[in-house]
Amino acid sequence: MRNINSPSLTLSRDALRDGMASAGWPPSLIADAELAMVELIVNAWRHGETTSPVILIDHRVDTLRVAVSDRSPLLPNLGPHALLSETGRGLQLVAGLTHRWGVDPQHLGKTVWFELRQDGAA
Repeated sequence: MRNINSPSLTLSRDALRDGMASAGWPPSLIADAELAMVELIVNAWRHGETTSPVILIDHRVDTLRVAVSDRSPLLPNLGPHALLSETGRGLQLVAGLTHRWGVDPQHLGKTVWFELRQDGAA
């Protein structure tokens, strides 16, 4: 298992928190976005055939979009998992915390993304 406390994860979390806070986002949505982003990054490390996923954070007036790209062509599965399994629920968490999420296949891998709206609209 790769170290999930790497400098890239710390920098990404700091950038997300600082950007959202300076734009006036409420702490509860900042926490939701941070948790969802960490899930996408950890999934890219575990399943994405990369040690350095590309992370894009796009702040708009009332919408945040976070996208994490990796080199694996395998698309994530949101399906059911064993009741006692300790893994496999990250995307369910992302789906529950955010307004939209999705996967865009790329020529060399994929990009998994989510959007969070400040106004609460889905």
